Amino acid sequence: MTIVPSRREFLKAGGALMIVAAAPSAFGQAALPRDAGRPLANNEVDAFFAIHGDGSVTLFSGKVDIGTGLRIAYRQIAAEELGIAVDRIHLVEGDSALTPNQGSTGGSTGISQGGMQIRRAAATARAALIELAAQRLGSPASDLDAMDGEVHPRAGGAGIGFGALIGDRRFLLKLDPKAVLRNPSTYRVVGKEMQRPDLPAKLTGRHVYVHDFVVDGMLHGRVVRPPSVGASLRSVDEASIAHIPGARIIRIKDFLGIVAEDEWDAVRALAALKTQWSDGPALLGDTAVPDWMRSAAAAAGDETPIKRGDVAAAMSAGGERLEATYYWPMQSHASMGPSCAVADVRADGATIWCSSQGTHRSAQTFTKLLGFSENKVRMIYLDGAGSYGTNGNDDAAMDAALLSREVGRPVRVQWMRQDEHGWDPKGPPQLLRLEATLTPDGKIDAWRTEMWVTKATPNLPHIPLLAVGAAGIPQQHGYSTGLITANGDPPYDMPNMQLLVHWLKEAPLRTSNLRAPGKIGNVLAVEGFMDELAFAAGKDPLEFRLAQLKNPRGLEVLRKVGEMMRWEPRANPRRDGKGRGVAYTHYKNNETLLAMGMDVEVDARTGVIRVLRVACAHDCGQIIAPDSVRAQVEGCILQTISRALFEEVKFDRKAVTSTDWVTYPILTIPDAPSLDIALIDRPSQPPMGVGEAATSPVAAAIANAVFDATGVRLRRVPFTPERVKEALEGAPPRAG
Repeated sequence: MTIVPSRREFLKAGGALMIVAAAPSAFGQAALPRDAGRPLANNEVDAFFAIHGDGSVTLFSGKVDIGTGLRIAYRQIAAEELGIAVDRIHLVEGDSALTPNQGSTGGSTGISQGGMQIRRAAATARAALIELAAQRLGSPASDLDAMDGEVHPRAGGAGIGFGALIGDRRFLLKLDPKAVLRNPSTYRVVGKEMQRPDLPAKLTGRHVYVHDFVVDGMLHGRVVRPPSVGASLRSVDEASIAHIPGARIIRIKDFLGIVAEDEWDAVRALAALKTQWSDGPALLGDTAVPDWMRSAAAAAGDETPIKRGDVAAAMSAGGERLEATYYWPMQSHASMGPSCAVADVRADGATIWCSSQGTHRSAQTFTKLLGFSENKVRMIYLDGAGSYGTNGNDDAAMDAALLSREVGRPVRVQWMRQDEHGWDPKGPPQLLRLEATLTPDGKIDAWRTEMWVTKATPNLPHIPLLAVGAAGIPQQHGYSTGLITANGDPPYDMPNMQLLVHWLKEAPLRTSNLRAPGKIGNVLAVEGFMDELAFAAGKDPLEFRLAQLKNPRGLEVLRKVGEMMRWEPRANPRRDGKGRGVAYTHYKNNETLLAMGMDVEVDARTGVIRVLRVACAHDCGQIIAPDSVRAQVEGCILQTISRALFEEVKFDRKAVTSTDWVTYPILTIPDAPSLDIALIDRPSQPPMGVGEAATSPVAAAIANAVFDATGVRLRRVPFTPERVKEALEGAPPRAG
């Protein structure tokens, strides 16, 4: 038995039952059988909304709240457009059997795409409710409005509640792309501070994360990892765990797992089990990656996605010429809690609870990989630890699914810490070489960015899953990287510019999209190099940027950060151990605009960098939920300070060696800086994503502040004390 109802049970309980009235209406007239499934197409109003007889609303969202605050933002969007109180809306999210397929949650599209679909569906529903009320009241629809859960005359008088108009019936309407949206000047809910509905339970320890989730008859599972990547299982000594009577070994080719009634028995068996493995193919080792990226053996072809003017001619014409190379290493998602999932796989189908950011996509993937026919796998989202993209969540779900299929009972799999750090898919490495020339008056005449990055596999349905590969189940192999080349070109005005991409056919380890994939490393290089050019031109770095930027919203955030920091122009670094730096990003060149300033302190004796203060001016267009936006910006900044100062995946010729918090350190609370964030709200502009954008200028602002403090450039992440001391001692900055 599960605590989550089946679709049929949900419908019978009235949670989403929408039976059309016998009387003709604008929304259809055919009565539906009581056990009919909900429509799930994302162009159907009924896929998003169910209005119940008591006037309350259930909102169905295919995108999920992974800590970004969508649970309140979506309610605010729906409440505003429908005309109902936020607390009258119940949200169902990320259930592949009940919610529309809006695509995966990622790329900062939760509001800009998912939220705007909800807004359009709500506006369509509001127009339909007003039309129904007009028929009942004998009034023109133009004289009516929807507010506080009812439709009433604008001039005043009695209205009709939503429940009385269409409670427990379907709209049978497509989303109307021309549905009139409410004017932002009339907003009562959007843009206002409102309490996130999930916080009380999270703060009091009552919130059910996937790690807490339990179903009847559930076993606990663990998976045995090989000592080297790609190794084959030669033998298993079952007698080595005979003293743990509750433990059972499951083997499918090279996939080896343990299940037990008690979780501690599964953990004990994992530690005690004796196995023999072959050697896997040799890995590069982390120190060899930069040179490998430049080598012909790694090449998969070149591409010039952006070209303006004639860079080669401009550079050969003279002028001061500079060049620099920057390197961003492989990094882990480093989720504080290890990946976890519960699977109940039976002969006729499966239900899987996990924190996948793409439950619809994963349901399709698991259906195929488990050998089921269409719609036999139901994937239900439950909160996990932060994932920041695709971490080990889908892997843990498949681990649990294979074990459950073998034992015929639900199985919960929670990864161990060494699984999470050692086996999660990594953010791919980036190598960038930049060169530019300056005119005699100190402006950029020509710019070229060359980058060496792994080419994403076209149409890859999912990252290759560990359990699937080990079990010998056919799956498509390839690499997932995200929009890794975005922001590799500077957002400034210059006549000649080229972005040249050297694609790599492989990656040193399994990869996936890690928060703001590619953009942090690209902006580090671009904005770091902008600083180098500014000082070469004898210009203040903030004024240098302002002089070559045309975007008015970009100019506003840069000027705002200057005000927040009380910026004092200077053309030379201070070199006294304390420094200030600035960086600017127009995220993906078409989304959120922001500028960031940093105050840092560098201890020349130890090489330790301390970020003291961060100032950020952030323009994401229309702000739906200000508190959630601010929280996301804060999280972006803190996590990326950690990535810039501490984080790098270490691996030898066999496997990842940075498998705990000692070998893969992160920012700790005592080192967190003061955060000063200015949110610029533009109610008349489309809302843009906030889950990633503020990550992008962080590393660049730190590097530029370190230069101001010390006079040395840091071009390789992380900026460890050892690398800082090496730079201070006069060793030339290098990328490899």
